[in-house]
This record gives sequence, structure tokens and C-alpha cells, in this order.
Amino acid sequence: MLDPDGIDSLFPRDLPGSEDWERRYPARRLGDGAQVVRFCPSPTGSMHLGGIYVAALDWAIARQTGGVYFVRIEDTDQQREVAGAAAEYEPALAWSGIPSDEPAGTGAYGPYVQSQRSMIYMTYVREFLRAGKAYPCFSTKEELAAMADEQRALKVMTGYYGRWAPWRDAPAERVRAKLAAGVPYVVRFRSPGVGARRITYTDLIRGIMSADDNCNDVVILKSSANELRLPTYHFAHVVDDHLMRVTLVIRGDEWLSSVPVHIQLWDVAGFERPPYAHVAPLMKLEGTTRRKLSKRHDPEASIEFYIAAGYPRVALIYYLRGLANSRLADLRPISDAMREPIRLEECGTSGPLVDLVKLEDIGADVIASMPSEDVFDAILEWAEKYDRELAAIVKSQRSLAVRALDIERVGVNNPRKDLHKWSDFRGAYGYFFNELFAVITNPGDARFEGIDPAVVRRLCAQVLRDSRGAADEWPNQIRTAAAACGFAPTARAFKDAPSTYVGSTREAFLVIRVLLTGSTRSQGLHFVADVLGEVEVKRRLGAVLAVDDGGQHLASGS
Repeated sequence: MLDPDGIDSLFPRDLPGSEDWERRYPARRLGDGAQVVRFCPSPTGSMHLGGIYVAALDWAIARQTGGVYFVRIEDTDQQREVAGAAAEYEPALAWSGIPSDEPAGTGAYGPYVQSQRSMIYMTYVREFLRAGKAYPCFSTKEELAAMADEQRALKVMTGYYGRWAPWRDAPAERVRAKLAAGVPYVVRFRSPGVGARRITYTDLIRGIMSADDNCNDVVILKSSANELRLPTYHFAHVVDDHLMRVTLVIRGDEWLSSVPVHIQLWDVAGFERPPYAHVAPLMKLEGTTRRKLSKRHDPEASIEFYIAAGYPRVALIYYLRGLANSRLADLRPISDAMREPIRLEECGTSGPLVDLVKLEDIGADVIASMPSEDVFDAILEWAEKYDRELAAIVKSQRSLAVRALDIERVGVNNPRKDLHKWSDFRGAYGYFFNELFAVITNPGDARFEGIDPAVVRRLCAQVLRDSRGAADEWPNQIRTAAAACGFAPTARAFKDAPSTYVGSTREAFLVIRVLLTGSTRSQGLHFVADVLGEVEVKRRLGAVLAVDDGGQHLASGS
């Protein structure tokens, strides 16, 4: 073991002591039961749905206990860092409605980026070295690989322990010689673990857990060859959670195997250990097989997928809360469900399946409950980034758009649910805008489902001839025109005497619907006609009269 002067020589002369950091980050003054939680993404890629899932749990626990939720970027693994990834996190969390309570640059417990906290970690590494709880290790990558090969050949646990820990009790003079020669080193934790011993702890999701005690002398400070000395996650999260006064750690279950070493670090440091809650990963059903949702292979794993598609953020967060606590999954109204508490003990230990069909149903419920003006504003906000053509068109025709959205939504007990997300607006309502609608001139269009082109033209001519302008009279006018053109009054009548009729009234309505909307399904025709207006209705119906039965343009009229 190095003497105190030798240890201190490894660090900057002006490095603060641990007492300085304790004063800078005092205990938080919060009410009884208030939880301090953190969401800690690593900038190794874009924000993913699983991250938002965990962040939503953090946010909910903080809100319902009167506590604090903050975001800390854990970028100690700089070799895997993706340029620009960290910059995406703040807007993604803001969009999700779960931004940090302590924004970077203003929060009292910052910095909130681990690479900016290196001096703090160095202080506590020095404390560990001074107390003999850590030591310098000069083993090379090649030596470590050879040790691992030997352990695998002997079929024993791999790691740095026992006779495979040559620097754990190395003589001080040997250590000083390596340091004097400038040989790069890491700092390893001197594990107090005992082989073949089991430890137990309580996980707030999984209950009482048991695991093998940790015997591995893990690295806590990375190589001195690096310009920026950074710790490993193991050490950094313990120091940070202590100084930032975290009272509950919610994180992914990929860290379950590391809990034994983390418990040792908390205890050896003399810090009060917070409880852990390990969340199962989001899953996807592929055929009959469940697998973890993959950032690399599944587009729906990225939060940008949901933002770009225009899912209402309330729908997404409500859905994720339902995945965590199934009692919330079908609770209505959604506004009440969002006020219900999240209970960690109700989170499952097997990963919940992500079901986009279910999410779309929730999105439809959310949008159906919104005033049309608010729906329009949300669509415009989304379109200005993701569909600029649509944004320009609806922005200049706001009144028309809102009137269209009002159809079968205002003043009804069961409003329309044809919008599941903002990107659906173009397909469901785009036909109201002349810039987005191509009038149909071909009487033989496939959307007429086989109705004779001559009959299509005759029906349109009859409807235009009988039209009296009042939109609420449209259904009767179409029925009257259909009867005059040889359509049966009902589907049953047509089925009983198919040679007598050219089709049923259903097909007649279909023809008019397609000509006005371009689709075989739409809002109520009389509502559509009312919003489009008499002039536009006649223009769209009249377009098919400008061609003959074979689809050739006529010189004039019908």
C-alpha cells in the first residue's frame, strides 16, 4: 500500500476534500415521505421508449410524494458515446411532459453531466486509496485477457480476485517503481466480498432478492493514460446519488447482476444506501416469440418515432403508465387515470409488450375528448415540423379545418375517433382542402366498386338537377336520385331482384361519397356537404360529367 504522500501525489494539489463536497451539496429539505429520484440516460444513442418509460415512473413517484425528479447524463463510457445524442434528450423529455425539476445549468446539485464532475470523483477515489479500500492496478489488457482465458479453462468465475489479482497486495516499492516509470494504471476497489457467501436485499419491485457476494475488485477509476480521468458507472453513481441526495434508484434490470458490488461500494464509502427498484424491459412480440424491444432493429423503440408520427404525448405517457401498473391501463377518463398513483410493487418482473394498436386506440380517445380548436393547434404544431405543405394549407384555412374537425365531434355523446395521431389528419380530413384533393373525372374509377360508368354519370346528373342546396336534405335527395336512376331502395331488394336494378341505395351513396371525399368511408355526407359548401359540392360532382362513358373528355357538359 502506498504511503499518504504517495497517494496524494496522484491527484491535483488543489483537489477539494470530501467535506467540501458535502457542504456544497447539503441534505435536501423536503417533507416526510418525499422521494428524490433521477433519470440517468447514457448518450450512446437516441432517446428510446424504454428510457421514457423509466423517466415517467421517476416523474410520477416524485410528483405523488412531493419530491424531486432530475435528469443526470451518465457519459463516463466515452468510447461508446454517439455525437449529439445527449442534446436530443432534453427536448425529448420536454415533449413527453417530464422535463427535469432541476434543469442543467440552474439546479443546485449540478453539474448534471458526469464528465463535468470528474473532480468530485477524484476526491472520493483518493479517500478510498487513503483508507486502503482501493489500489492502483498496472495489469495490461493482454495480461487480463490471459487471466480470463485461464479462469475459463479452469471453469471458475472470471474476474480480478484471489491469485488473479496480482496488484491487490503488491509491495509499495513495486507500485512506486511503476508510477515512477509512468506506466498507465487504473484504480480498483478492494472488495470485502467473501466467496461462496450469499447476500440478500430488498428490491421495491421484485421483493427480497438473493445473490452471490461480490469478490471481484472492479475498476472504479479508468486508466491514467486518459486525458480526462473518469470513473466507471459503478463508482460514479454511488458518489452522485449520495451527494445529490437521491432516496430511490429506479433503473433497468440489466443492472441486477451489479447490485452486490454496488451494495459494497455504498457500505464501504459509509453512505446511506437508497433502495433499488429494477424495471423489466419493454418487449415486442415477433411471431409467437417475445423479445426485448431493440433500439437497433425496431423503429418504434425510438421516441422520435412517436413524435414524428404525431402521437399525443398524453396518450403515450398514459399508455406507459398502464404498462407499469395494469390497473391503470383501461381507467377512464384518462385525465383521472393520470392522477392515480404509480405503485412500484405493482410493476411486473417480466417485460410488458408494446402494442401500437392499443396505443392508437388510446390516442383516438385522447383526441376525441379535445376541443376542435385544440386539436387544430396540435396538428398545426406537428405539421410545421413534419408536414410543411399541410401546415401552410391549414394555417391559411383555419376556419375550414376547425369546421371539418367539428363534424360528429361537437355536441354528441360518442364523438368520432378517426384521428389516432396528428399525422392521420391528412388522410382523414385532407379532402376538405382543394389543394390536397384531386377531383375524380373517371366514371369507371375502381372506388365505385363496379358500378357502370354510365350509371355513375347519370346519378351525378340527377343529384345535381335535384339539389336544393340544404345540406341536411342531402340523404333524402340522394335516395330520390338513386331511385330515379334505377337503384333498389335496400340491399335486400337488390339481392332479391338483381336484374331489375343497377345497384342498391348503398352503392349510390358510395358513389357520391367517393366523388366528394375520394374515399369509401368518411364523415356523414350531409355534414361533409355543409362544410364543403354548395359550390364545391357541385364542382366535385360535375367533374365526372366532363367525360364520356369510356373516360374520354367531352366538349361540354354531360
